Amino acid sequence: MAARGFLQIAPGRRVALNGVEWTIEAVHGQYGRLVLTDDDGRAETRSFRWLINHPDLRLLPKPRQPGHPSPVAQQPRTLADLTKDQLERARLRAAHVLEAETGFREGHPDRALPGEPRPAYDPDRTTLTERRRSKAAEMEAMPRPEAVRLGLQHLSYRTLMRLSGLSGDSLLLACADGRWTRRRSGHRSITEEVREAIFAVKAECRERAGLSLAARHRLMHQYMRERFPAFPTEKIPSRWTFATVWEEWFGPSGSRPRYGRTAEAAAEAGVSGRVVVHRPGQVLVLDSTPMPVKLRETVFGDAVTATLTLALDLYTHGLPAFRLTLQSDTSVDVAMLLRDVMLPLPMRDGWGDDMEWPYAGAPADVIAEFTGHRVAALPFFAPETVTTDHGGPYKNHDLVEAEREIGCRILPARVLRQTDKFAVERQFLTVQTMLFEHLLGFTGGDVADRGVDPERDASLTLAQAEHTIATWIVQIWQNRKLGEYAPSWAPGEDHSPNTLFAAAMEQGGFDLDFPEPSLYYKVLRKHHVKIHPRRGVKILGLWYHHPVLGEPRFQQPSARGGKHAGQWVVRSDRRDRRQVFFQDPADHETWHILRWRGLPLEGEIPAFSDKTADALLTHVKANNIRIHSESELLEHLLGILGSVTPVDQWPSQAKKKAGKKQRVAQAREITRAQAAATDRPAAPAAEVEQVPAGMPAAWAEHARTIDHAVDADRRRRREEALAGTRPVAPATLHAALNQRRMFRLPPPDGSEADTTVREDET
Repeated sequence: MAARGFLQIAPGRRVALNGVEWTIEAVHGQYGRLVLTDDDGRAETRSFRWLINHPDLRLLPKPRQPGHPSPVAQQPRTLADLTKDQLERARLRAAHVLEAETGFREGHPDRALPGEPRPAYDPDRTTLTERRRSKAAEMEAMPRPEAVRLGLQHLSYRTLMRLSGLSGDSLLLACADGRWTRRRSGHRSITEEVREAIFAVKAECRERAGLSLAARHRLMHQYMRERFPAFPTEKIPSRWTFATVWEEWFGPSGSRPRYGRTAEAAAEAGVSGRVVVHRPGQVLVLDSTPMPVKLRETVFGDAVTATLTLALDLYTHGLPAFRLTLQSDTSVDVAMLLRDVMLPLPMRDGWGDDMEWPYAGAPADVIAEFTGHRVAALPFFAPETVTTDHGGPYKNHDLVEAEREIGCRILPARVLRQTDKFAVERQFLTVQTMLFEHLLGFTGGDVADRGVDPERDASLTLAQAEHTIATWIVQIWQNRKLGEYAPSWAPGEDHSPNTLFAAAMEQGGFDLDFPEPSLYYKVLRKHHVKIHPRRGVKILGLWYHHPVLGEPRFQQPSARGGKHAGQWVVRSDRRDRRQVFFQDPADHETWHILRWRGLPLEGEIPAFSDKTADALLTHVKANNIRIHSESELLEHLLGILGSVTPVDQWPSQAKKKAGKKQRVAQAREITRAQAAATDRPAAPAAEVEQVPAGMPAAWAEHARTIDHAVDADRRRRREEALAGTRPVAPATLHAALNQRRMFRLPPPDGSEADTTVREDET
């Protein structure tokens, strides 16, 4: 009994022995025996000594008695549970106890305070019993308010004896008033009926709009009245008790219902926790945001807003690629961004040797030999998993198909849960504070932080901004010391995104697997069409043609089977609708560029994207225009591009009159065409003259291009109209004299009057 003195042997007590639960049915005290029964009804008789000294004895909680609330579990008390005032009061009580035990308030002669020991507590002249009685008499003689404030009014002789075996923190906890850290017993007013009503209100609020605390409390009253009419109204918890219980059970209700429903649905589906990455490229996070710096469309152009798209490697927190567009990013831009992650970044003008590829294990000469150019110190790899939000460009089926073509797994973030891609969200703020804030044209974080006129301050063009960001990433960010994102396997070490990538290469090696140039075509949008013998292929309302389509092998249906049996695959770049791309089925390596049939042969048509092409077809349909040939669409397209028919509306003449919206729209068309031309691989030599070159960005060049196209188209139509006609022979002098009067004076304004001889004048 001494070894297990805490064990209360009584009938009905449950214990566990070797994982089997037993119940004490009977106790025979005079024989030192007890009867144990298990759940199967098996009974055993054992001695008290055997039970107390059993190595696997475990007491089970007592069964709950009807009508009594279940006990609330509590962890042991610590000094951290006391406030500063409570801890100070406990120290004063402990000092009195130590003085009674040792004669010194600090408990040892080496730490004696001035005037210690006092005569009544001198350990050399008094006994322990005398010191205890002196302390009890001192507490009894202390003024009552002071004794109550210090909690010493009950410090008696027996209390001093009970505290004599304690020291240190145990003594302080024993001297602390138990009411300070009293165990919470719950809320007595929360009965089973009230509990059911609260959970019913919680389920109802999940589908409703945001409700106030008072509204939820009234819903609980309504539920109690209808479901439990006999329940006393005065026993329903008050609003403040309801608020306390709601926060204890369901947490703070500060989130919006839209976000709360999403979080609950994700928890029910088992989607929780964070992804742990172990190598570069395992998880690539993408996101876009308007760039908080106003840019110039050209050197002397208007101020515009660009969109910045970042790709962040979650392991190294490096930025392997980014994109700047003058409009909202599209699925094609994101697909090209993924391709940029896999391609090494070439060295640029003004970059020194310190910005060249520095990693051990893959020398810069080896990389340059593979790529054909010097490579900057920016990691490149094939992404394994891509995490994005649910924006339109990222959900586009063309991008999903491109990600599958690259070989990426798609792991979209949960709806309205920004924490799933917190790293890239934080990266935008980092780029803003470290770079964008120092550029002219910075617009601030919101409208309240906006400058007086950021459009006037804008000085960087799109190309200059892109070069600035690339330089900042390669030279600063990739070599910046990581703080809270440092690797857990290297505590105390300093790492940057580049050093983490180099360490990963040393551990797992580096795969020099560069994507082939045809990857550009493979990530473009696919169209399954049939080839017309004379007109070519029709893609999104426009006809495209190439001489190769006239070969006999393309005059019959494709050998493709399945869902698109008999159709050919043609790919288009929505940024430049002047051409589409067709893969030769003979070798699967040659790509033919099919030009739009409406392009004039003499000149170059300005670039136009899918938005302009849709506007062209909508204009034709709205005006009920019957199109006889693709060449006739050119006139309407030029009208949409520049309104070029009247001379005073030509872009070269109306530059000052045109609105900013129109100028920005045309700048976007040119910029998108330039981006598409940059992403395209080099064209074969036989097709160089047929491939439209990238359009210049200057407005004057753009205006001259439109003028040239208009003149060429008018000349062609004029020649077609006059084909097969004979020139009219000049009239004889006699005929000319008979048509007008020789002696009639011309009008004063100099114009020639009608001199035809009429019958009534003869």
